Amino acid sequence: MLFDLPILSTLIWTPIIGGLIVLAAGEKRARLISLIVSVLTFILSIPLYTKFDTSTAAMQFPELHSWIPSFNINYQLGVDGISMPLIILTAFTTILVVLSAWEVIKKKPDQYMAAFLIMEGVMIGVFSALDAILFYVFWEAMLIPMFLIIGVWGGPNRVYATIKFFLYTFLGSVLMLVALIYLSIRADGSFSILGFHTLPLSLTEQIFIFAAFLVAFAVKVPMWPVHTWLPDAHVEAPTGGSVILAAIMLKIGGYGFLRFSLPITPDASSELDWLIILMSLVAVVYIGFVALAQEDMKKLIAYSSIAHMGFATLGFFLVFSIIDNTGSWRDAALGMEGGLVQMISHGFISAAMFLGVGVLYDRMHTRNISDYGGVANTMPVFAAFMVFFSMANAGLPGTSGFVGEFMVILDSFKANFWIAFLAATTLILGAAYTLWMVKRVLYGEVANDNVAKLKDMNAREFVIMALLASAVLFFGLYPGPLTEVMHSTVEHLLQHVSVSKI
Repeated sequence: MLFDLPILSTLIWTPIIGGLIVLAAGEKRARLISLIVSVLTFILSIPLYTKFDTSTAAMQFPELHSWIPSFNINYQLGVDGISMPLIILTAFTTILVVLSAWEVIKKKPDQYMAAFLIMEGVMIGVFSALDAILFYVFWEAMLIPMFLIIGVWGGPNRVYATIKFFLYTFLGSVLMLVALIYLSIRADGSFSILGFHTLPLSLTEQIFIFAAFLVAFAVKVPMWPVHTWLPDAHVEAPTGGSVILAAIMLKIGGYGFLRFSLPITPDASSELDWLIILMSLVAVVYIGFVALAQEDMKKLIAYSSIAHMGFATLGFFLVFSIIDNTGSWRDAALGMEGGLVQMISHGFISAAMFLGVGVLYDRMHTRNISDYGGVANTMPVFAAFMVFFSMANAGLPGTSGFVGEFMVILDSFKANFWIAFLAATTLILGAAYTLWMVKRVLYGEVANDNVAKLKDMNAREFVIMALLASAVLFFGLYPGPLTEVMHSTVEHLLQHVSVSKI
């Protein structure tokens, strides 16, 4: 409780109500109200960290109210060491999205800001929901504001991108709903997610449920081969839409694996871990080569996101191979924590990369790499930030981009040398496609008159990039604040899923 208010409900409903106020206030006050609401939400999220008990894996800040009694559906909330950092990341990123749109969005800025605020509240709801139907409502509700953001403020092919985005994510979600209803029947009508974790399910039941969850979460991550909607969505989305897609929405798929797939279907996860590992490695290696071939900066960063999220899912599903080889679930903790750190780190780095592309696009209205060259000559401060974030994207030691990848690679050796070898290729491929883009865009002679006329970042843009750079550097040098809060939760999850393996 915060000031006698339920903190999680406050975090969910403050931005949603704030978004409705922005709509009522109109265009003139939209920016200021949106900034106040987003900053307030972030401030309210800080006690989640400061009052968090790192010694327990139990759900904290719990709330439970009857919602639809006739169907035994409750308004049940709580967070642990997996969900809490993602909520704070969501609140932090929304501030940057509001700031990034301050001068750029001229068309219906009140509706634009309101859509992001409402989506912020809904995404926090996803991370804190402990009732399956409540989770599903928040999960589906995310689609609506993002659909509108891409469809109204997107590029020339926005209609195609929005329909593709909606169909992919909605069809995957339908299978998840079927699985949740079946689990409820097996749980005597209860929709408690934590109750699902202890259901005695046969292997056949688990495999079907795991498959349903896999489709929903793999699309959201997205994993190969259901990743094709993401580059299209990123290219057509406005800058803020790309930032939220990469920094937060992709993480919800990874979160789903940890909250549903692994604890509810541990035997099926063990039987099919090879499939997830294969899909993850394909994302790391193949998608890395695809990124090398891109001429659109947004597409390159979008494919980079798929490759980096492959590291997160790899870290999550190495568990069973490591237990087979070492006989101890404790040996798998490093990889799972590495996957979580990778998700948080990618949130900062991908947000920065897309915001950087947005800075250039606002000035030249093109994202094609061939239209640039020598930008560092006219925008030296911007170039310094982009080089830093590009290095972090490539996994430079000392940045947060290195920490998660290193933890996963290190733990991969306990599972299989060749898995570790293939995973480590991301350090080469990531450097190749990221630095190749930096070389062509930032360095060399000034390519044309448009580049020669570019003006460096203004104070607003500098503040946004400086905040992200500080986060990337801080967690790169001192990841302890992240790993400490997730450690007990990860150990509890590993104990749970390892029972059938020991």
